[in-house]
Amino acid sequence: MSTSFLDIIQQRQGGGPAAGDEFGGAQGHDGSGLPSAQASNFMFATGIECSYPTIQGGRVRRDQLEECGHYERWRDDLRLVKELGLRFLRYGLPYHRVHLGPGHYDWEFADQAMAELRRLGITPILDLLHFGVPDWLGNFQNPELPVHFAAYVEAVARRYPWVRYYTPVNEIYVTARASGRDGLWNEQLKSEIGFVTALKHATAANILACHAIARVRPDAIIVQSESAEFLHDASTRRRPEIALQNRLRFLAFDLLYSVPPDADICLYMMDNGLTREEYQWFMAGEPPGHQIMGNDYYGRNEKIVKPDGTVCIAEDVLGWSQITRAYYERYRKPVFHTETNVFDPEQAPAWLWKQWMNVLSMRQEGVPVLGFTWYSLIDQIDWDIQLAEQRGTVNACGLYDLNRQPRPVAAAYRELLEHFGQITLMAHGEFFEITDQPARLKVEV
Repeated sequence: MSTSFLDIIQQRQGGGPAAGDEFGGAQGHDGSGLPSAQASNFMFATGIECSYPTIQGGRVRRDQLEECGHYERWRDDLRLVKELGLRFLRYGLPYHRVHLGPGHYDWEFADQAMAELRRLGITPILDLLHFGVPDWLGNFQNPELPVHFAAYVEAVARRYPWVRYYTPVNEIYVTARASGRDGLWNEQLKSEIGFVTALKHATAANILACHAIARVRPDAIIVQSESAEFLHDASTRRRPEIALQNRLRFLAFDLLYSVPPDADICLYMMDNGLTREEYQWFMAGEPPGHQIMGNDYYGRNEKIVKPDGTVCIAEDVLGWSQITRAYYERYRKPVFHTETNVFDPEQAPAWLWKQWMNVLSMRQEGVPVLGFTWYSLIDQIDWDIQLAEQRGTVNACGLYDLNRQPRPVAAAYRELLEHFGQITLMAHGEFFEITDQPARLKVEV
């Protein structure tokens, strides 16, 4: 029998170099190994839960950084991120504590935490408004919010000019719905006008924030985080109110990215307080910065509305990949899986791998998914009831518990990182990497 060329390669080169594939690209690397600093690397992240809405008519602030012990243990928390092997962290400065009034800031905590992030080599995706505003600004019904927030954002960008990644306003749609229509937080309204008002103010704040950041960092990367949701209508008779909700879920991105909503949604907005001039302002063009569309997905984001109107969780009927594909086809933006978790710590490792398979499936179909986040680093408090009441229930969804001890999902994430930590940003994406080139501003606002 003749000698095979594979035998010769094995004898003389110990197997020879890897061929390179969709994960490692033309580097001849399979993509395994903990995340590195290479600009072509996929972005693996976690986040530190930093919500701070008010409840009980504004009398009580639900500050998750405080309730979960981060203000006292921030050094431990940042060290855990580093030790796990992650290079990216969704990190929120406490807006309500830093911005004390027009032109007045308290940077003490922020300076300490940001310096430690920089020392550890962790890249923050800086979250600037997470479900709440300072007391002096009131709530999301305040039309002065966008200009005051933009001034704060520019102050942040100038104080930390080394930061490039930002989420200006987290989950605009959820913010507006919980504050203006569901009556859970902040203004605690239960009206369509309250929802539309909160939505337009939060979106305008996000747009002006992008401009403020771009004045300091023309190469800014905006990772916009929004909830990926869907309602399944389990009825033989089509229910228009469910169809409406499935269209309203796009509204924050429509206004942010200047994608005209359909006629029915335009009429809905104008019936509930959006003026023609405001609509034209939103449609003038998308904001500056390299825009990445972040989609958050929890099993409870997807629901079935049964024939009698009761609701049950639909977890994974469609899943993150199918729901996010609808967003991608609408906006054609690079994608980031910006949040996921599950409250059962024993089920969390399987959920992590299921979400990762969703990411790989999207990439194999040619969708540019650039990053993945397990949210959050540590357990949360009362998110099973969306922070609406102070019950003190620990939601065991973190990589670590509140004593900073690892949960099973921490080992699962480390394993995932060891096998996929150096894959390229995009499948077969050796030509794509994040550079320091400025984004091109399409339109001045």
